[in-house]
Amino acid sequence: LNAQPSYRLEARFDNIGGLKVRAPVRSAGVTVGRVTAITLDGKTYQGVVSMDIRNSFQFPKDSSAKILTAGLLGDQYVGLEPGADEKNLAPGSTITQTQSALFNMAGEAGSEKGAKK
Repeated sequence: LNAQPSYRLEARFDNIGGLKVRAPVRSAGVTVGRVTAITLDGKTYQGVVSMDIRNSFQFPKDSSAKILTAGLLGDQYVGLEPGADEKNLAPGSTITQTQSALFNMAGEAGSEKGAKK
């Protein structure tokens, strides 16, 4: 991926969960980029995720980003869902529509029951 020309996008999340640098960025299951940096915004206290997206993939301005998990216990990745805007995100843009990492609350509740016995 590094050998291919790319452009940088950012997305802000309330919770990045277990997302790591070098995690894939996928759209429709296809890897279109990689997470390059994860920082904390000192003013909003949101996680800022920087991503390099291959130039061959352009996304509309109203696209959204979600932190998803591969399989039941898999690694987390960023999923991009294209919007419908006629204009594309420019290099350096911030994706404003985001959904933070979700956790399996049913699994946690089940483990609490086992611990109380």
